[in-house]
Amino acid sequence: MIVAGFGFRGSASVASLRDALSQASGTHSVTHLATVNDKANSPVFLAFSKTVGMPIAEICATQLTAQPTQTQSTASQAARHTGSVAEAAALAAAGPGARLLAPRSISTDRLATCALAQGAST
Repeated sequence: MIVAGFGFRGSASVASLRDALSQASGTHSVTHLATVNDKANSPVFLAFSKTVGMPIAEICATQLTAQPTQTQSTASQAARHTGSVAEAAALAAAGPGARLLAPRSISTDRLATCALAQGAST
């Protein structure tokens, strides 16, 4: 299982999310999406999930803060107590022993980030 974790601003669009995913995914075949639970059911993320045909894993705040992140965003640290929402969401959703395949990539419009993690059983 390869999970694409996302962090995004309220003004992000489906295009923002798609751009961040495109930058992060490279040649990897992503199977699941993940983000923090209070954003997982936002209209833009639901529309994005439907567009790419992947299920969403909702990650709670305690799962986010438990994950070590490779990158450190001051904004993410202040808002969510993690260096990268995208990295932490991907790692949490991929499960115990997951490894980061791609650190967070930032969409061209700077409204979304995406990181990839692979589960230990894959």
